Amino acid sequence: MIEYIKGELTDLTPAMATVEAAGVGYGLNISLTTFSAIQGKKEVKLYVYEAIREDAYMLYGFYNKKEREMFELLITVSGVGANTARMMLSGMSVSELCSAISTGNARLIQSIKGIGKMTAQRIIVDLRDKIVALGIAEEIPAGGSVAAPVNNAVRDEAVAALTMLGFAPAPTQKVVVQILQDQPTLPVEQVVKLALKQIK
Repeated sequence: MIEYIKGELTDLTPAMATVEAAGVGYGLNISLTTFSAIQGKKEVKLYVYEAIREDAYMLYGFYNKKEREMFELLITVSGVGANTARMMLSGMSVSELCSAISTGNARLIQSIKGIGKMTAQRIIVDLRDKIVALGIAEEIPAGGSVAAPVNNAVRDEAVAALTMLGFAPAPTQKVVVQILQDQPTLPVEQVVKLALKQIK
């Protein structure tokens, strides 16, 4: 499995980047977001998603891990393929997409070419909890506005402890993040105790 490719950017179009590493030129499908981020650079590091099918072997490149994580989530939704996911990440930033999903804004998601009403609703239903569980949307609470950062080490430890106790990761993460936003200095054990009272 290829985690990332680092090397010289030898060719770039809005849809494709060619990166030469150790004498091999890798053609990576990219979003407009990644295109904008690497434009004008000579050396790049792109995180990779490998799409292996019977008739094709495609590489997708992403400027950062969060964009790749969002791409991987999008393609788990029925009716959303790799090219549609790339189109979505070209039309909106990861934070804009997370905000639209977390606030249930189907109309905004539908504004992306190739996304119909049913697909937009399916994306919201399937991914609303997952973007929180993975921490992609940790800066976006249910209201969709930007929240204060939280102590990630305490958050992760508390969520892991509660998950081991049998609670689902997605709602657990929401509760833990909320507690840490209200009381940023709490130690892990206090966060877990408070969360136990709040998780439904």
